[in-house]
Parts: sequence; C-alpha cells; structure tokens
Amino acid sequence: MNANTSSRSHDLFERAQAVIPGGVSSPVRAFGAVGGEPPVIVRGAGSSLFDADGREYLDFVCSWGPLILGHSHLSVQKAVAEQLTLGTTFGAPCEGEVLLAEEIQKLTGVESLRFVSSGTEATMSAIRLARGVTGRDKLVKFSGCYHGHADHLLVSAGSGLATFGEASSAGVPKAFTECTLVLPLDDEAALESLFAEHGSEIAVVIIEPIPANNGLLLQRPAFLKRLRELTLENGTLLIFDEVISGFRVGQGGAWELYGIEPDLVTYGKIVGGGLPVGAFGGKREYMDHLAPLGPVYQAGTLSGNPLAMAAGLATLNTLQKEKGWEKLESLGQYLEERLTPILESHDAKLVRQGSLFWMSLQSGDAPRSAEGIEASAADRYRHIFHSLLEQGIALAPSAYEVGFLSIAHGEADVDRLAEGLQKALRGASAH
Repeated sequence: MNANTSSRSHDLFERAQAVIPGGVSSPVRAFGAVGGEPPVIVRGAGSSLFDADGREYLDFVCSWGPLILGHSHLSVQKAVAEQLTLGTTFGAPCEGEVLLAEEIQKLTGVESLRFVSSGTEATMSAIRLARGVTGRDKLVKFSGCYHGHADHLLVSAGSGLATFGEASSAGVPKAFTECTLVLPLDDEAALESLFAEHGSEIAVVIIEPIPANNGLLLQRPAFLKRLRELTLENGTLLIFDEVISGFRVGQGGAWELYGIEPDLVTYGKIVGGGLPVGAFGGKREYMDHLAPLGPVYQAGTLSGNPLAMAAGLATLNTLQKEKGWEKLESLGQYLEERLTPILESHDAKLVRQGSLFWMSLQSGDAPRSAEGIEASAADRYRHIFHSLLEQGIALAPSAYEVGFLSIAHGEADVDRLAEGLQKALRGASAH
C-alpha cells in the first residue's frame, strides 16, 4: 500500500525504520516483494484488521495462520484474561501445558510432545532429536519447504537434483550446511537416487507434507508414501512440519489426511491461539531421548508459558464446540466455487486444502514443486495485491504465501473477495 504521506500509519512506519531494521520485525512485512509501504495495524476484530488511520481491511492473512478463530475471539480473550490474574510466566511446570498437551494428543494421536516458543524452535529441536536418536548427521529437506531460520535450514539447492545445500543467507557458515541435502518436491527418482547413495548416513528427512511457504504445492500421496517407505527402509526418521498445516486441514492435520504416520511432527501458530508458541512431538520411544530422560538437550525459559497454553487450549476447545473444522471445510468449498471460475477465466488456478488457499497465477496445472513456479507470477501478483488492498482486502504481501480462512469469516466475506479479485484481475490484464 502506498500510504498517504500525511497519514498516521505512514508516520509510524517512518519512526519504525529509525529504530527497527527495515521498520519491521519480520522481513516479509516490509512489502519488499510487492512494493509500497505497509499499513501499521492497531486492532483486529473477527475477520477484520484496522490500521492507525482507522481504515478497515478484510483479513485473509490471519497473522500468517494462527488466528483460526479470527481476531480477538471472546473465548481466547477470556482465557488469557483469567490467566493474567494468576501470572504470566513461572519458569516451572504449569497446569496449562498438561491440559494443552492432553488435548493435542487426543486430537492428533501424537504420543508425547514438548512445547517451545516458535515454529523455528520446534523444527530445530525435532531435527536435533532425530540426530540424537539415529547417531547420524545428514539432514534432507526439500526445495520450496521452509522450516524456520535456524542456520542449517537456511539452505537452497545447488546444481543437480539431489545436492548438498548452499547457504541462502549471509552469516551462515558453510560448516552448518555441509550436512544438509536438498531435494526437489514431487520427484521419486531424485528421492530414490539420494537414498541409494546416502541412505545409511541420513538421520532425518523433514518435509511440509502440505508445502505452504512457497505457494501451496500439494503433493501426490504416492510421493509421500514412497518417502515414508524409503525412510523406514534406511532407518531414517521422518518429520512432518505441520507448523502451517496442523489443525488447518482438519483435526489431525496432514498425517490424518494422507494416512501416513511420521516419526516426529512439529506444530506452531494455532496451538498457541495467536500467542508465541510451538511444539514438537511423536513416538514416545524417540521423545524419551530428550533431557531429562535422555542425552538430547533442549530447553526454553518461556516454553509452555501459561498465557500461550491458555490461548491454545481455548482455541482448540472452541474449534470442537463450534464444529470449526466442518465450518472451515464448507467455507473453503464455497471459496473454491466462487474463485475458481474467476481465476480460470484469467488463465490462473485456485489451489485449496482445508482452510488454506493460494492463487497459481500461471497457465497450466498448478505447480507441485518450487521449480514449477514461474517468475512472472510474482509480477502479476503485485498489481492484484495492491488492487485488493485499496479495496480493503488484505492478502499476504508475497505471491508465494498462502491465504487463510477463519471461523470468523463467512460467505459474504468470500463474496467480497471474489468481487475484489475480479476487479483486480481485470486491472492486471489491462497493464
């Protein structure tokens, strides 16, 4: 959004740039991929955001996923307010982490889990655990899957189909990425070739079973099943990173959707109801390698803090009471019905799974790998993004990020998005 230079939002963003690198606490918020200046948000309610100038935006970002109930849901407000009167952090075991862990176990079937304070911590800790369990060093990840900003995960593919990774960020020593190998998604041949060469050395494979950080790259179940077979055959642990897909594509996440059981799974975002939280878990025989029971060290002063536990428990309880997953699937189907013909008439596609959706702004089938996304799609998205924002509709400021529905959204909100998208696409075609 090219903010009015006399607006309060603009003034706040200018002040932010004087004290915060780029004016933001996370890079994508700076609108670098789409251009312009971000509005500074002061309030959220239901399916709406409000900026410092009082302008309202229909929000399909939902704080990048965790707000599955929408903004400022009363059940979360009440739970957090009650906990505030009791304390914000204890640095000791608290009842909330027991209750939330039991609830996650009931909903997903995960045998044992531990709370951390972010998705990055969850994936980092799960990988360390897998290395400790197997006694091996090598890690395999997939191009287009993002697992947080730990050094050994900030890796891009080198030349060739199955390569040792190269650091994708300054400040990452080569030694940190030497044990990380990168594969393309949706490619059984590359997968089999890698395991034939390095299978006995690979500690762990980590994958977003529903890749949602570089487009919504839905994988064929056959590919995921082959991955599971190869990891089992080679004594390699398999991590499903469900920081985004967990509870978003149904109660049991991708594990339930595809009927493929990983050894470890990571969660974030939703399990804290909008507060900073993450979790990793899996089979008890592996989780028991964590200190204080085993030799794999992992810790966090604010892990399992009572405020996040209260918000997360309220979120999961509300989803069950209000049949949230049924509502979200129904609304997702409606969104698909409304947006698909609009996008297809402009040589584009809608990709959806549960309450996640993404626009593939190129001809042909929607891509299933990062390499299949055309660079021209990002150029096309810029105009669409700004047109929608001017109409008071907020999508993520990147062509590669997904959209989110919440139970606060309704069919009228989807209709408004459809109408706004129609207008934006007509404008993009005129350029």
